[in-house]
Amino acid sequence: MTAPQPLPTREEIVEYVRANRNWGRWGEDDELGALNLITDAKRVAATRLVRTGRSLSLARPYPRHPAPNNPTPAVMYMERFDRAPDAGGSKDYQAINYHGCTATHIDALCHTWDVDGMWNGRDPDQEITIDSARWGSIDRWKDGILTRGVLLDIPRFRGGRYVTQDTPVHGWELEAVARSQGVTIEPGDAIAVYCGREASDREGPLWTADPNNRPGLDATCLKFFREADCSTVLWDMWDIRPTPYNLPFPVHAVIFAFGVAVVDAALLEPLAAVCQGEGRYDFMLTVNPINVVGGTGCLVNPVATF
Repeated sequence: MTAPQPLPTREEIVEYVRANRNWGRWGEDDELGALNLITDAKRVAATRLVRTGRSLSLARPYPRHPAPNNPTPAVMYMERFDRAPDAGGSKDYQAINYHGCTATHIDALCHTWDVDGMWNGRDPDQEITIDSARWGSIDRWKDGILTRGVLLDIPRFRGGRYVTQDTPVHGWELEAVARSQGVTIEPGDAIAVYCGREASDREGPLWTADPNNRPGLDATCLKFFREADCSTVLWDMWDIRPTPYNLPFPVHAVIFAFGVAVVDAALLEPLAAVCQGEGRYDFMLTVNPINVVGGTGCLVNPVATF
């Protein structure tokens, strides 16, 4: 564990975010955000991290079954069709309310905003229509994300099993975890923050059973993500609730302020085990959003390759 540090005030966090926004960094009309940091050279360098060829999915199963943390389960039904007397096939219909805590998905830049506006200062009243988003929608990322991924294993660093409500993850702790693992965060990296969600669910109440009370990351992590200049954040737990700062988006502010791609509800327990087994915490990461024109995000299957 790291020594506790004085917490900033709400005003200090708001001012930090406002003073360090990436708005205009890649032009006033930019809709890629921090994915601009993933250059061709960055992608080529990421491929060189593949040494053993071992790969694994970081996606949770399609959440079809109702549960305390899945009040609106995904829908899927099957159809069969005939093709000649001795042939046929099957097809299925799928529908899901994917923004939430049960399905692994990516948030587009249009997904959140604050009093100052959406990514690059756009007005949500102008850009979010009744049937789609006209700015920062997920189809802007249809060419995919391929970059260096780095896992920060909080339970292993703490010597525990999972993050609890009274021990949120702070930005200075993320720095200490990276140092302890011998990894240096580089611009354009994807940072995966493992908090031990599966272990928490096995031993106690489901992490998201009460949406107003859940462990996770404190708003002090905003400074770490901004100074790391990361392109993408993946996590199994995210913003802690309730937050002591009374902020609508304590950590999800990385989307509209810094242009960072956020992958919610990633399955990181298997990744933590593989990283320990491989003796390394960096890997090639691929995330390929669906080309949903005007979408606020989509289901994704992040894949880590060693």
